[in-house]
Amino acid sequence: MPVDSSSDSVALARQAWFISGATASGKTELAMALAGVLNAEILSLDSMAVYRGMDIGTAKPTPKQRQAVPHHLLDLVEPTEEYSVSQYVDDATIAMQQIRERGRTPLFVGGTPLYLKSLLRGIFEGPPADWEFREQVEQEVQQVGLQALHQRLMQVDPLSAEKLHPNDKRRIVRALEVYKLTGSPISHLQLQFDQGLPAARCRVFVLQWARPVLHQRIDRRVEAMFAAGLCDEAAALLEKHSELSRTAAQAVGYQEAFDHLRGETSLTDAIETVKARTRQFARRQETWFRSLSECRILTLEEEVNPQELAQQIAAAGAAI
Repeated sequence: MPVDSSSDSVALARQAWFISGATASGKTELAMALAGVLNAEILSLDSMAVYRGMDIGTAKPTPKQRQAVPHHLLDLVEPTEEYSVSQYVDDATIAMQQIRERGRTPLFVGGTPLYLKSLLRGIFEGPPADWEFREQVEQEVQQVGLQALHQRLMQVDPLSAEKLHPNDKRRIVRALEVYKLTGSPISHLQLQFDQGLPAARCRVFVLQWARPVLHQRIDRRVEAMFAAGLCDEAAALLEKHSELSRTAAQAVGYQEAFDHLRGETSLTDAIETVKARTRQFARRQETWFRSLSECRILTLEEEVNPQELAQQIAAAGAAI
């Protein structure tokens, strides 16, 4: 089975710095401050920021921020294109090498835990997606429910079934897909990527807020995005592309904006739906971060000065 465990990419990533955390946790402001301390260039760790024209909904850095600090891995492909984890690792590896050659420090910033894990441990690439199989599974879910799909996975790959939440449809479908295409459980094929370094040997800092505080921050973020013109951005995407790729369409906020533009829901309902979906997404992010041994969780209880926190992080990372 094809595996990308390039020692070069993993070695480069383990020398890099990372600021991560759930949506709306304050990563961007902190990263800008830390970049100044480290003489760093920023690499996006966001699976949706790779798409051109999807700016407001993915909270991309502003032109002013990009002018102040070089940013990479943004606006790589059109939102009609698919973009895989393996493509991201390849692009990130090239960017890290170039930043190192300039005598600067790679600083990853974003909240996509799968990208983080893939950089630090390498990836099990597996077979390409079988979209016909996935469509069949989608129909099956509608008929018998997701619980039945989880039970089906339990029969062929109990290790994966135990690890996955019964409602994690995307990963359950992928596990069934890999078994169908390879005849081997994905849990067996992924074993070599399950072991990570201890946090004390990594420069991976994850911002964490108490759940009620994070929810307030998310609500403010979503309201600000709609106020900044998310619906206009979504309308421009529809006019230019008609529809988004399967991967781009996973970005929270755009489908809700599309529904509103089509008259299927009110603006108020669209905003509330995006808030709810973003809170759910944040919970999944936090679950991922807790599962990665490389992460140092920074629990924040009140607003902090980004410059002060950046100095503390730089001191902690320098000790490695």
